[in-house]
Amino acid sequence: MPPVSPAGWLRVMVRGLVLLVLLGAGLVVLGGVRLPERLIVGPRRPVSPQVVRGVSRAALAIIGIGYRKTGQPLRGAGAMVANHSSWLDIFALNAGGRVCFVAKAEVAGWPGIGWLARAAGTVFIARDSRQARAHVAIFRARLAVGDRLLFFPEGTSTDGQRVLPFKTTLFEALLDPALRDGLQLQPVSVVWRAPAGADARFYGWWGDMGFGPHLLAMLAAPRHGTVTVVYHAPLSVAAHPGRKQLAAAAEAAVRAGMTARV
Repeated sequence: MPPVSPAGWLRVMVRGLVLLVLLGAGLVVLGGVRLPERLIVGPRRPVSPQVVRGVSRAALAIIGIGYRKTGQPLRGAGAMVANHSSWLDIFALNAGGRVCFVAKAEVAGWPGIGWLARAAGTVFIARDSRQARAHVAIFRARLAVGDRLLFFPEGTSTDGQRVLPFKTTLFEALLDPALRDGLQLQPVSVVWRAPAGADARFYGWWGDMGFGPHLLAMLAAPRHGTVTVVYHAPLSVAAHPGRKQLAAAAEAAVRAGMTARV
């Protein structure tokens, strides 16, 4: 990361402060909404996802990232899969509508990110094929209350310029007889465009990159690019004989969206 200029530090302070106030206010509002939701409708969440959506769109605007989407998010309960480039994907995907992220268990313990993930209703699981039965139970419970589960099958984040082969473990849970009939899976491509003149990998967060330096770079940048979230046609889970076929179909759609670079 290049040295931050005095003007860059000013942007860090202004953007960082406004972003901190936004996230803090969002958590307060979210906490205030969740209680009556639980009392009136139980585990269903008719209002709180809209708070998360509004905060996410505002966060992208504060940082300076342009946002747009193509296609329509899945209606009702179901599942989504997307490519994963950065922690910024969370804001981009939440900005499009109600989603319930499925993340590896260790994310819950990450400073800052884990706290926000918990507040947004993220489901934390052990990505282990031996936990398949537990995954089915969790997915069934969340789908029953209208959640749209979203996970990143690559298993890690990338430089934003490619799609890694999809890991198939979580797809197995979707094919369980208790879930597959009538269940839809929507592939989603998250396409990041770097600011003019910047490295094409500008938004990528991968390898041993630290969260702090990447956040600092985003806040200090004099200009930003855009993110486009592409919602592809949903796939019928029951139409695929196994997890490998389902994962391959989803991966092909996500990869096509990235190749198009809309």
